[in-house]
Amino acid sequence: MASAAEQMAANMSWGAFGKATELRQRIWFTLGLLIVYRLGTYIPVPGIDGVELRAFMEDAAAGIGGILSMFTGGALSRMGIFALGIMPYISASIIVQLLGSMWEPLKQLKKEGEQGRRKLNQYTRYGTVVLATAQAYGLAKSLEAGGLASDPGLFFTASCVITIVGGTMFLMWLGEQITARGIGNGISLIIFVGIIAEIPAALAQFLSQGQSGAISPAVIVGVILMVIATLTFVVFMERSLRKIHIQYPRQQRGMKVYDGSSSHLPIKVNPAGVIPAIFASALLLLPTTISTFSGGSNSPVMSTILAYFGPGQPAYLIFFSAMIIFFTYFYTKEVAFKVDDVADNLKNQNGFIPGIRPGKKTAEYLDYVVTRVLVLGSGYLALVALLPEILRAQLSIPFYFGGTSVLIIVSVGMDTIQQIQSHLLAHQYEGLIEKSQLRGKRGSGAKKKGPARR
Repeated sequence: MASAAEQMAANMSWGAFGKATELRQRIWFTLGLLIVYRLGTYIPVPGIDGVELRAFMEDAAAGIGGILSMFTGGALSRMGIFALGIMPYISASIIVQLLGSMWEPLKQLKKEGEQGRRKLNQYTRYGTVVLATAQAYGLAKSLEAGGLASDPGLFFTASCVITIVGGTMFLMWLGEQITARGIGNGISLIIFVGIIAEIPAALAQFLSQGQSGAISPAVIVGVILMVIATLTFVVFMERSLRKIHIQYPRQQRGMKVYDGSSSHLPIKVNPAGVIPAIFASALLLLPTTISTFSGGSNSPVMSTILAYFGPGQPAYLIFFSAMIIFFTYFYTKEVAFKVDDVADNLKNQNGFIPGIRPGKKTAEYLDYVVTRVLVLGSGYLALVALLPEILRAQLSIPFYFGGTSVLIIVSVGMDTIQQIQSHLLAHQYEGLIEKSQLRGKRGSGAKKKGPARR
C-alpha cells in the first residue's frame, strides 16, 4: 500500500509547482549560474594560437581529452579558462574522503561534527589548488611542446597556470553556491551540463556520417536503440535496493507503553555511484597523459605500455574492469556504507535485525549482505563502462557515448528530480498545516461565541 508521501507525490501537478515560489527561485538561480559556467567555457586562455589548437587537441584526445572532455563541456578543446573543469576538486574530495576513512587524524575530524566537516572542506580546497596547479602546469608545457603558444616562455606558463587554476576555483565556488542556494548538487550539475552540452554536436556529426555513407542506416538505428536500452538499464539498476528488515522493540515511557515498530534498511545495488569508473578511467589514462605532457618523446617502456593499454586492447579492458570492481568494493566499504557505523547506529536506536544479535554479529551480517550485493553492482558498473570501449574497438563507431557519461547523466538527473519532488512535498505539507491551523482558529472562534449567546 502506498504511503501518504507517495500518494501526495502522485497527485503533484504543475499547479503545485506554480505555487512553490521558493522552489522556482532556486531553479532560476541554478539555471543562471549554469549559464555563467557555459559562457566561461568560451573564454580562451591568453596567448593561445587558435589555428594550431584543433590539430593538437585531436592528437591529445586519447590522453587529457579522453577523461576531461566529458567534464569540461568543450572548454578543453577550446582551451578555455575552465579547461580543467571541476575534476581537480573531485579528485581532491575523493582523496580526502579516502584518507578520512584510513588516517586517524582525519577520522577524529569526521567525528567532530560541523566543525570537523568545515576543516575537511578546507583541506579539500587546498588539495584542489595543488592538483589544479600541477595539472595546469603540465597542460601549459604540453601547449608549448605542441607549438600552440604564440609567445612561449615563463610569462606564458605563469599566465596559463594562473588563469586555469583561477577558473577551476571559480567553478568550485559556483558549485558550492548552487548547492547552498539552488537545487541539486552544484558540482554534479556542472559536470552534467558539460556532458549534455556536447551531445547535440556529436549527434549531428554522427548522423552526418550516416548521410555520407560512412555508417550504414542499420548501425545508426542499432546505436540509438542501444543507447535507449542502456539508459533504461542504468535507471533500473540505480533504483534497485536490497531491503533488510529492522525491528524495534516495545518501549515504555512513563505510564505509557508503545508497541514495537518495524522498518527496513535500504542497501543500493551500487552504493559507490560513478566514482569507481572515474578512478579507473583516470588510472588508465595516466600513461597517455604523461606522454602528452612530454611532447611525444617516449621511452621504450612507455611505448610498450601505450601499445598494450591502448583503448580497446585486451589488457586495457581487463585492467579497466578489475579497477572498477576493486574501487567499487573499496569505496563502498570504506566511505559509502561502513557496516560498523551502521551496526552501532542500529544498536544505539534499539533496532535489530530479526535473528541477528546487535553489535558485532549485525556488522558481520551486513558485511556479508553488502559483499554479495556488490557482486551485482560492480559487474553492472564494469559492463556499462566497457560496452562503449568494445563497440569502438570492434565496430569503429565514432559516437559520443561513454559509459561514465551515461552513469553521470542518469544519477545526477535522478538526484535532481528527487530534490525537486522533496521541495514540492514540503510545500504541500506546509499548505496542509496552514489549512489545519485556519480550521482550528475557526473552530475556537465558534466555541468562544457559545457562552455569549447564553
